[in-house]
Amino acid sequence: MARNRNGKTASAPRKPGDKTALARFDLDDPVLPKAIEEASLGSGGYPYDKKMKRGAFEEELNTLHIQLANLQSSMRSSGERIVCLFEGRDSAGKGTCINHFVRHLNPRHARVIALTKPTETEAGQWYFQRYVPHLPPAGGMSLFDRSWYNRAGVEHVMGFCTEEQHAVFLREAPEFEAMLVRDGIRLFKFYLDIGREMQLVRFHERRHDQLKQWKISNIDLAAMARFDNYSAAKEEMFRFTHTATAPWSVILANDQRRARLEAIRSVLHAVDYEGKDAEAIGKPDTNIVGAGPKFFIRR
Repeated sequence: MARNRNGKTASAPRKPGDKTALARFDLDDPVLPKAIEEASLGSGGYPYDKKMKRGAFEEELNTLHIQLANLQSSMRSSGERIVCLFEGRDSAGKGTCINHFVRHLNPRHARVIALTKPTETEAGQWYFQRYVPHLPPAGGMSLFDRSWYNRAGVEHVMGFCTEEQHAVFLREAPEFEAMLVRDGIRLFKFYLDIGREMQLVRFHERRHDQLKQWKISNIDLAAMARFDNYSAAKEEMFRFTHTATAPWSVILANDQRRARLEAIRSVLHAVDYEGKDAEAIGKPDTNIVGAGPKFFIRR
């Protein structure tokens, strides 16, 4: 049995959901199939059978926010630069993860970048060019809600780029990132992964919650039918772009509260700064955050 960062036992992964329920799933039906809901938390081999309680989450989050404030203050003095890329499955919680990350940071020095589709001018530029102006100055932090890896994911799967463009990207991305790291930028690449049933649950919630309907797009709807295509695309992306210089960290995000904490904790754990309290930060939960085949090859 796996154990979490507090020494508590994590359950064995649940079995996949009822294939009949998956086949019958109708996003427009206000009633979510019970079989999909019951299988959602354990889908994709998620190791915990219960979500983290809100009280425990808020307590840990507050502790980590204090450390983030210390980190930002130290960065302003040292000139440290940090870039965090948040990639992952549609509905994996990238935006809310970033929101919790920057909640108490000075927005002048911690910027969130969520770019729309390229303009006609940008489409004619070097692919990485439109991302460069958003890299941080000394003492700054940039958090990308999706990044240049659009080309390895949605653009590739949905046919928005050619096979040649995709191949060129996989070859050049490590070179581009190596340049950033050599220039002194601390680069963190997070991929938030969720199981198929959990994705259906979240899409269903967005469809039927008037305050969340803006979150679901035609691209998201297409993603439901291309779950396996996205799995293959991410595995190819990891194979070419997980490097010693700029490694990937996968965060299993079926439980959004745990995922938010682990993204913050991973950065705080890796960076040295004035006022760092390693005991308060703790170590990343290796049950749900890591790299290598265990995390890269998940269907």
